[in-house]
Amino acid sequence: MDAMPKWADVILIPLISLLLAFIVSGLIVFAIGENPWRALQIMISGALGSTYGWGYTLYYATNFIFTGLAVAVAFQARLFNIGGEGQATLGGLGVAMVCLYIPFPHWAMALPVAVLGAALFGALWATIPAYLQARRGSHIVITTIMFNFIGAAFLNYLLVEVLRPPTSMNPATARFPEATNLPTLHDVLAVFDISFSRAAPANVAFFVAILACFAVWVLIWRTRLGYQIRAYGNSESAAIYAGISPEKIIMIVMLISGGLAGMMAINNVMGEAERLIQNATEGAGFIGIAVALMGRSHPIGVFLAALLFGFLYQGGAELALTTRIPADLIVVIQALVILFTGALDNMVRAPLKALFLSFRPPEGPKPERKTTSPAE
Repeated sequence: MDAMPKWADVILIPLISLLLAFIVSGLIVFAIGENPWRALQIMISGALGSTYGWGYTLYYATNFIFTGLAVAVAFQARLFNIGGEGQATLGGLGVAMVCLYIPFPHWAMALPVAVLGAALFGALWATIPAYLQARRGSHIVITTIMFNFIGAAFLNYLLVEVLRPPTSMNPATARFPEATNLPTLHDVLAVFDISFSRAAPANVAFFVAILACFAVWVLIWRTRLGYQIRAYGNSESAAIYAGISPEKIIMIVMLISGGLAGMMAINNVMGEAERLIQNATEGAGFIGIAVALMGRSHPIGVFLAALLFGFLYQGGAELALTTRIPADLIVVIQALVILFTGALDNMVRAPLKALFLSFRPPEGPKPERKTTSPAE
C-alpha cells in the first residue's frame, strides 16, 4: 500500500512547492525595495484582470502546452528530451512551407495540413538524436542540446539566404496569405456575442493544444503502445523480457515528442506572427521542461502548469512595466518553481510521506501459518 495517496502526490506536493517558490520570490521582491503583495496584485491584474491579459496568458500557455506535452511523453519512457526548442524551430519551417507554397481557400483547410507539416518537421528533427540514442548509445540529453543550436543556425541560414523576400532586409519570410490566417479568440467568441480583446494574440491553436492533451492521454493510458512506453520507462529489463524492443520505443517516443514540440509553431508562427521569423520560439522549448516536471508528465497537469507559466509570463511583463522590478525577476521565479518542483521535490515529499504515515493505523501482527507434518 502506498504511503501517500495519489491526490497528494499529484496535487498537494506541486501546490506546496509552488507556494514555497512564491514565498522565496516575495522575499526577493521585498529585498529590492518593493511590496511583494502589491507585486502579486499587479501580476494577477495584468494576466487575469482583463480579456487583453487573458489573451496573452492563453497565448503563452498554448506554446507551453505543446512543449510540455513533448517533454512529458519522453518522460514516460524515461527519456529526457530537451530539444523542444530546436524541434519547435523546425516545426515553424514546416508551417511556413505549407502556408507559403500551398494555395488554401480557407484557414479551416490550411490548419490541419499545417499541423501535419509542423509535426512532421519537428519529428524529423528529433529522428537523428533518437537514432543515436537507440543504435549508438549517445545520450539523448547531449544530442538534443546540440540539435537546438544546429536547428537555430540552420533556420537562420534559410531565412537570410533562401526564404527572405528579395526586396526585404528583414530575416523573415513573406507574410502568409490572408486565407491561412487563424482566427483569434476575439473572432471566435464574437460568434457567441462575447466580448474579447481584439489585440490579444490568443487564437484557435489553443483548442488544438487541448485536443493534443486529450490525444496524449489516450495514447499513453488507453493504447497498447502507451502501455509499452510506460513499461519501458518503469523497467527496461522487464520490458525487454516482455518482448518490447527498446530501439523501437526510443524511436517512436522521440518522433511523437518532436512532433508535439513542432506543433507549437501553429500558435506562434501561423497564429500570431503570420510569417516565419528568427527566434520565434522565445525559449518555450525549455519552459516545457518545467511544465512537464510540475505537471507530473500527465496531460492535465501539463495543461494546468502551462496556464501557470503563461500567467507568470504575462503578469511578469506587466510587473516590469509598472514597477522598478526588472523583467529578469520572472526568470528567477521560473527557476525557483523548477527548483522546488524538481531538484527539491524530496524536501516536500519526505515530510508529507511521514505525515501521512503517522495518521495510518498500525498494522497488527500477521497470523502465523500453521504447518502440518506428513504424518498428520
